[in-house]
Amino acid sequence: MTRMENYFSKPMFINTNQIHQNTKVIIANKSSLYFAICMFVSFLVVSCQPELTSFDQSLLTGKWKSGTLYYKYLANGTGGTWDTADNVTEAEAQAFTWTLVKAELTHIHVLQMGGTVPKVYTVTELTSTSLKYHDDFGVSFSFTKVSN
Repeated sequence: MTRMENYFSKPMFINTNQIHQNTKVIIANKSSLYFAICMFVSFLVVSCQPELTSFDQSLLTGKWKSGTLYYKYLANGTGGTWDTADNVTEAEAQAFTWTLVKAELTHIHVLQMGGTVPKVYTVTELTSTSLKYHDDFGVSFSFTKVSN
């Protein structure tokens, strides 16, 4: 008997229980495949995110200038800011506290009337002479070190 004869010589009865079980297996296999694809994509996305650069916070201490705007960072995590265009001197600077964790620079400005205003920036460059950062609104800042 040839294969074709062998195939067609079998009775053609359909077992619905077998079809139902096969359908469950196919659905289970598809679910496993979709799960595996989702896991692969999630690992790929996580591994493609750039690592945040860490900056040495000791480089931040000192007086920085951008035009008429000055920031002074002290090693104890405090500082002051002033703008000579507004006839404000360093002695009249607005006080703030600061932290630098990896690339996140946080200023917490202390208001004279009481209260605080936090501002968070992402540092993109910090060297012994240059400081660059931006906020979440796309505003960039660039400073040059004036003194330690």
